[in-house]
Amino acid sequence: MSGYEVEHNIPTNEQKPEHTPRRPDLSTFFSTLDLVDTSDSQAHNNTHAVPQPENMAAAFRLLANAFEMMRGRAPADEDHNHGGENDLLANMIEVLRQNADDPPTELKGCPDSFLDELERIPKKSLKKTDTCPICVNPFLEDEYPLVVQLPCHKDHWFDLDCIRPWLKLNSTCPLDRKELLKQKEPPPPVDDDEEEYDDMYA
Repeated sequence: MSGYEVEHNIPTNEQKPEHTPRRPDLSTFFSTLDLVDTSDSQAHNNTHAVPQPENMAAAFRLLANAFEMMRGRAPADEDHNHGGENDLLANMIEVLRQNADDPPTELKGCPDSFLDELERIPKKSLKKTDTCPICVNPFLEDEYPLVVQLPCHKDHWFDLDCIRPWLKLNSTCPLDRKELLKQKEPPPPVDDDEEEYDDMYA
């Protein structure tokens, strides 16, 4: 390391900056997700389109790789790891890799409408010690934290940026593996109500 770098406090390969990015870039994952998520009728002309296995495998593999990077960036001190958060991430990565090796024929994730309706945790309710189970970073490290609660348990709080990609591929809570779409049913379609109304007065 040259004197110039030391003098001007320029990080080198040996010196990592204190704040590494919390999450890896997921733009490639979301681009691939667009190819397999046929639930958005605006993006897909054929609502009955079946996703290609290679695209499904790629989506699972990309997210597994992103989580692997996140796992490598997790703080190594005992305070963060005593709860087994790294084990959680390792289990999530294993599930994603299994799906990448044997991709399902259809995407079994949660629709955007479900994600939009997840309960938001207000910043004033967060304590300094509250961390995301996935990235293991304190929620309050973000200036504007976007923390959501999953419907399976009142204490299952996640950074939306961490849980969203998982829920787009899996409709289960990573902590207790409960099926979330059964927990919070979407409202019935309007057409069904109109048909029942017509039957009553037929």
